[in-house]
Amino acid sequence: MRILPLMMLMALPDWSLNQRPLPSECVSTLCRLAGTGQFAELRWPDFSDCKPQVKDFYEGSGYAPAWVRNGAATSQAEALIAVLKGAEAEGLNPENYDGPYWAGRLAKLTDGRGRPAEADVARFDLALTISVMRYASDLHFGQANPGLFHSHFDVEREKRDLPGLAQELTKTADVAAVLREIEPPFEGYRRTQKALQMYLAMAREDSGESLPVTAKPVEPGGSYPGTARLCSLLRLLGDLPTDSVVAPASDTYEKPLVDAMKHFQARHGLDTDGRIGTATLVQLNTPLTQRINQLKLTLERWRWVPHQFSRPPVVVNIPEFRLRGLSDTYSTEIEMKVVVGKAYRHQTPVFSSDMKFIVFRPYWNVPRSILLAEVLPKLRRDRSYLAKNGYEIVTSQGSVVTNGAVDEPALAQLRSGLLSIRQVPGPKNSLGLIKFLFPNEYNVYLHATPATELFSKSRRDFSHGCIRIERPELLAEWVLKDHKDWPKERITEVMKGSKTLQVNLSSTIPVLIIYATAVVLGNGEVHFFEDIYGHDASLERLLAKRYPCSARQPTSGARGLHPRE
Repeated sequence: MRILPLMMLMALPDWSLNQRPLPSECVSTLCRLAGTGQFAELRWPDFSDCKPQVKDFYEGSGYAPAWVRNGAATSQAEALIAVLKGAEAEGLNPENYDGPYWAGRLAKLTDGRGRPAEADVARFDLALTISVMRYASDLHFGQANPGLFHSHFDVEREKRDLPGLAQELTKTADVAAVLREIEPPFEGYRRTQKALQMYLAMAREDSGESLPVTAKPVEPGGSYPGTARLCSLLRLLGDLPTDSVVAPASDTYEKPLVDAMKHFQARHGLDTDGRIGTATLVQLNTPLTQRINQLKLTLERWRWVPHQFSRPPVVVNIPEFRLRGLSDTYSTEIEMKVVVGKAYRHQTPVFSSDMKFIVFRPYWNVPRSILLAEVLPKLRRDRSYLAKNGYEIVTSQGSVVTNGAVDEPALAQLRSGLLSIRQVPGPKNSLGLIKFLFPNEYNVYLHATPATELFSKSRRDFSHGCIRIERPELLAEWVLKDHKDWPKERITEVMKGSKTLQVNLSSTIPVLIIYATAVVLGNGEVHFFEDIYGHDASLERLLAKRYPCSARQPTSGARGLHPRE
C-alpha cells in the first residue's frame, strides 16, 4: 500500500468512523492519563501541546492499547522504539522521545510475572504514542519551524494529521518506510543525513587533539610542529587521499599536505592559498562535535522548506554566499557567487517569495536611510557628487530637479524628505544592468553590480541587505527560458541598450533566501561556513530548551528590517 505524506493524511476518510465509541466516562487508566495533558513518566511530562491529537488517536478504538497485544509490545512498537532511540541519526535528540527509558519500559511488560498490569500497559502505550507524535512532528516540519517558507504555515493544522499517521504506524509492516514518506523529499536532505552519519563516526574515531598555533602563518615548504596531527586529521576528513604518502616524523609542511590543505580551505569558505594562518587554524581546530551540530541544524532547516513548489525555485544560501537555480528534480542547473548583507546592521533576512518580473537597465532609488547616512555627507563635501556618480534629485512624482550642482534649499528638502535621489541606468549604476524582483516586506531583491571585484573574496557580506549576483545574464537566461521571445542574444542586447525595460514573467518563480552553514554537494563533499549572522547560535539555544519547543518562531535576527540597495 502506498504510504501518504503527513500533509495528505487529512484528505483520508476518518479512520475512527465505525470504531467503538468513547465511553461516556473514562473508566480505564489509559483514558484518564490521556485526558490530563501531563504524564510524569515522560522525559518532558507536559504533553498539552499534542493532547488533542492523543485523544483523537485513542477515541477511535475506545481507548484500547495501540502498541501492546496479549501483554507484549507489538512488532511496530519495537521498531518505533528503535527509531526513537536512534533519533540522532536524523539530527534529532533521542531524549526528546524518551530514548533512554524504553529498555526499562519494555522490561516491565516482560518481567516474567505473567501478563502485565493494566496500568503498566496504559503507561507504556501512552508514552509511546506521545513520543511517536513528537518524533513525527519534528521529522516532518522541524522542531522550531518559523513558517518563513510557507505562505500559510499553520503548525496546529499540521499537527491535526498526527492521529492518522500514528494509526498507519500501528498497522504497517515497514515503520521506516512510513516515516521516510514524511521527510523532506530532497536529495540535499538525504545527502546531509549521510554526512551526519559520517561525521558521527569520525567523531568517535578522532582524538580531538588541537593543532598548535604559530606566531606567523606557516607557508608551504616551511616547518610546522603539528604536521603529524595535521596529516591524520586531513586524512580522516577526506581532504588527504588515503593513498597519499607523507614522510613520517617530518615537520616539513609540503605536498601532498599542502594540496590537502587547499582542498580543506575550499570546503570551509577560505582563501585556497595553502597557508596555515589564523582563519585556517580556527577551522582545523573546530571540534567535530560542532560540525555535527551544523549538520543537524541544516537538517532542521531542510524540514522548514515546503515539500513541493509550483516550479523549480531559486535558492540563495546566505553564509555560503551562493545562488542556485534548481531543476524539476531539485538538482542544481545553474549556480553563482553572491554578495549578501553586512553582518553588522544590514543582514539579509531569511524568507521566501515569488519572483514576478525583472527590470533591465534599472534606476536605483536611493533608500532614505542610505541617503541620510551616506549620500548627503558626500554632497556636503562635494556639491558635484551627483554628476560624478550619475545621480539626480527628483520629486515624489519622479520629475528631475537637478543632476548637477546642489544648492542649500535642495539639501534641506532632501533632509526633510520632500525630495529624493536616484541613480540613472547604466554600467555604473549600483544595481548593474538588471534586477530581479520578488515583492516582499523587506524590499530585498537580486541585482547585478559594477563592483565585480567583490566576487573574488572568500567572505562576501558587503551589501545593505539586497543580494548582488555574479552572473546576471546567466540568471536572466534561466529565468526567461520559458519565454521564447527572450533568447540569450536579446538579453545581452537589451542590457547594453539605452532604455529601461520591465519584463513580467509568464509564471512566478519561488525564491528562497535560506541560512545553512553546512552544505553537502552532489558528490558527497561536505562544506562548512562561518555563522556570520549568529543564526546557528540562536537556533541551538532555542533547540536546547525543554521539549516541546514553545517557540516555533523565527530565530533571532532572521526578520530584521533594514534599508536595501
